[in-house]
Amino acid sequence: MVKILKVVYLWLIRLFSIMNIWRPKNKVVYVMSFDDNVDFIKQLAQRLPHKYVLYVLYKSNTEAAATDLAAFGITTRPFSDGLKFVFEDISVLMSAKLIICDNYYAFLGGLVKLPTTKIVQIWHADGAIKKFGWEDPTTAMRSNSDKHRFQKVYDHFDEYIVGSKAMGQVFVNSYHEKFDKIKLLGYPRSDQYLDPEWQKKARERIFRSAPELRNHRVILYAPTYREHQNFKLPKGLGSALAADPNALVVIKLHPVLRDREVPMRRIGNPKIKFYHELETSDLLAVADTLVTDYSSVAFDFSLLPNAKSMIFFMFDLDNYQKDPGVQDDFLDWLPVEPVYKVEQLKDQISASPVVNFDQFNEHWNTYNDGHATKRVIDRYVKFLESN
Repeated sequence: MVKILKVVYLWLIRLFSIMNIWRPKNKVVYVMSFDDNVDFIKQLAQRLPHKYVLYVLYKSNTEAAATDLAAFGITTRPFSDGLKFVFEDISVLMSAKLIICDNYYAFLGGLVKLPTTKIVQIWHADGAIKKFGWEDPTTAMRSNSDKHRFQKVYDHFDEYIVGSKAMGQVFVNSYHEKFDKIKLLGYPRSDQYLDPEWQKKARERIFRSAPELRNHRVILYAPTYREHQNFKLPKGLGSALAADPNALVVIKLHPVLRDREVPMRRIGNPKIKFYHELETSDLLAVADTLVTDYSSVAFDFSLLPNAKSMIFFMFDLDNYQKDPGVQDDFLDWLPVEPVYKVEQLKDQISASPVVNFDQFNEHWNTYNDGHATKRVIDRYVKFLESN
């Protein structure tokens, strides 16, 4: 029944797309499910040729970012899959000369793709440890109709914006696309991590809210979000993270996983902090050590001047390799060997070895040089001006 509803939904999207083909192409639409490209969107709005208007269709989890953009004068509209989206938002998409997406959006599988409209995938991370798309081991177990539907979405993208050949190859493998669709322009959001002014303001924001972090070694634990797994923090994790008596530990779990913090909160260790209101990106700017696993925060942190060490704590690697999967060559390019047991993590926290990120950044942040936003906007403004 669910599959039938999906087919009907995509058919409706196609029907309303056809009904709106005639609309003038005078819009640029950014489809947003992550809030990490707000500055890029603002700069794009300022650079658009006069005949174009920028619309942002946003998922509910990015409402705060959408409010910021609306205050800046950009038209924003919430969306979610359903009849309201078909009736109200397909007309907006069909009036776009340029559509920029930051994620996989199933509705693209039904949208009529016009040769004069360009659809760009800007993604939401500048590197990938985990697998997705065709590389996800669970995809092989999906039905042929599901696989066909996935590929229709992938094929709608004309270009993929990436910060390295490595990330470009991930899309080639994961989406079965040709490398000539890959544009090595850099990941716009990476600019902030290379901007001394942003770094300074991020530190100020953190120390204003959490002054106790100042003048301490800060260890940030930021694991990735597990969508399908029964994620449990391993026993003894809190004491391992707090192994350095001179450090403060900040635990930053995905909002959906916050109930997993309860055991560590019960310990009541004053050296372990929880700041739900603070942005992960800002916390990276004050962290000396990042402890993560398969999260893309590793690619962001490695760009910062305060990044001294990184620990990949992959205690559930065996399960994670099955769903959603880990890049086959990850051991070749991680800046350090991962650890798998709490005891190993404790030893690494205590030793605090300084990590050289040069090769890691050369591999994944090749074109992230602080000027990616300008290159990306230049490319698409030129496209809009030539049509």
